[in-house]
Amino acid sequence: MSLSKLKDPEAVLAALREFDHLGRTAFLAKYKFGKSREYMLRDERTVNLYDSKAIVAAAYGHAFPDEGPLRWDNFSGGEATVERKLNDLGFEVVRIGEDWSAEEVDLAVADYFGMLSDEARGAAVNKSAHNERLRLQLKVRSKSSIELKHQNISAVLDDLGLPYIRGYKPRGNLQGLLRTTVHAYIDRYRSELGRVVDDFEERTEPGEAEYRTVVVAPPAVDAPSPNLPRPRLPRKFDFAGRDQRNRKLGHSGERWAFGYERFRVGDEGRSDLVECIRWCRSRTATEPVMTYFLSSMMPRSGTSRSKRQTVGP
Repeated sequence: MSLSKLKDPEAVLAALREFDHLGRTAFLAKYKFGKSREYMLRDERTVNLYDSKAIVAAAYGHAFPDEGPLRWDNFSGGEATVERKLNDLGFEVVRIGEDWSAEEVDLAVADYFGMLSDEARGAAVNKSAHNERLRLQLKVRSKSSIELKHQNISAVLDDLGLPYIRGYKPRGNLQGLLRTTVHAYIDRYRSELGRVVDDFEERTEPGEAEYRTVVVAPPAVDAPSPNLPRPRLPRKFDFAGRDQRNRKLGHSGERWAFGYERFRVGDEGRSDLVECIRWCRSRTATEPVMTYFLSSMMPRSGTSRSKRQTVGP
């Protein structure tokens, strides 16, 4: 059994098809090989990566079924010999396991923020298609390694209190270069990212709001400053526009307060009182009034008592 006898590229293609059919774990177990630590065969058509030694061993078995596949001790020249053989047969071998370069990180970060912008606007995001296009540029990176890098980017954004892509759960233990690159990207495109955050906030329903983050310690009271006269500058007011903005702001505030009260009551274990909180409109269509029962006035046991509060103009 000699590796030099393998000269048919179709045998390698048959091994690749078997790898795809069985999956990596079962394929390596069948041929008794471990995972490649440095060299991988890269299929130009699918941009998938394969363990080079195991593929060559299986390919030999497909080419010479009477002899069977090669064993690990048949590779006298190590992975360098396997690389030469696969290159001679028209296949590409790449090195893996090295840290991502600055160029690779830049491409991954730009791709991530492109998806984030689409998701913020409500557009459909095909993560698999993005991953495949990125692998065409990052030849030594597998599908799973790119997914992990995107999860690392989510972790950086989460640490900064910024929204991140749904489906890419934050994963820590990330490359220092990645954190620096993400921070630099945010500084460079601050105005564009501001619009992304605004788009996310516009699409966030009150029930999805981060209500817990609004409960903070009271601020320290500073000494009162002397009342100095303020200069009055002439300016034109758009009273109608200001009135419209105020009404919209008031409506948004009422909606948020309504959601917060329902959240707070449920969070305190009184889900039975959540439906007692109602947001009503009265007076005129342009003057909404929010009326709800303050559940904090209701005892947790015994007979219920309530205090009715009305918020409105």
